[in-house]
Amino acid sequence: MFSDEDLLPLSALQHFLFCERQCALIHIEQVWMENLYTIEGELLHKRAHSGSHEGRPGKRTEFGMPVRSLELGLSGKTDAVEYGADGSVLVVEYKRGRSKAGGADEVQLCAQALCLEEMRGEAIGEGALYYGKTRRRKAVPFDSQLRERTRSTAIRLHEFVRAGRTPLPVYSTAKCPRCSLLGFCMPKRLGKASSVDLYFSRMLKEEAAE
Repeated sequence: MFSDEDLLPLSALQHFLFCERQCALIHIEQVWMENLYTIEGELLHKRAHSGSHEGRPGKRTEFGMPVRSLELGLSGKTDAVEYGADGSVLVVEYKRGRSKAGGADEVQLCAQALCLEEMRGEAIGEGALYYGKTRRRKAVPFDSQLRERTRSTAIRLHEFVRAGRTPLPVYSTAKCPRCSLLGFCMPKRLGKASSVDLYFSRMLKEEAAE
């Protein structure tokens, strides 16, 4: 079990799975920069994080609910939690883009549900991801496989942050162009420099061993 002082943001799970260097820059070195994607994301989340309530026939929605888990060592806010008249609970996370491979969105959503389960003492079977680009929801069942991946990712995240080491940059055409930290990280420039440094370091070690 973690203490309140050990809690990491729920968003760190997604940063960690997306790019460990990005995660280190944000959550170890405390670096943050805005770009078009982060601003669009903030606008999408503005209502969700307002802490307001919305009632409709057969459903009540609570936005921006603070949650935490001492078991996972995570805290943050849900975008929306929908309570059905039948007693069902649905956790909803808003994303500005579209559904993508890798499962980082699903892990972040499942972590929110696990936080709620710990706080409420009741199981939550399913959540949903709403993507702004497609304006559609994707149902996410919280099965045993996703729950285990979420728990193991939380453990690895805490170990990673405690280590306090920022990984070397590696340029990725699929990730780097849309990262707000691209200008700070400079993966193309620093990645080449790091490769040269590693090469000479390896050569020196080999010479010393002879």
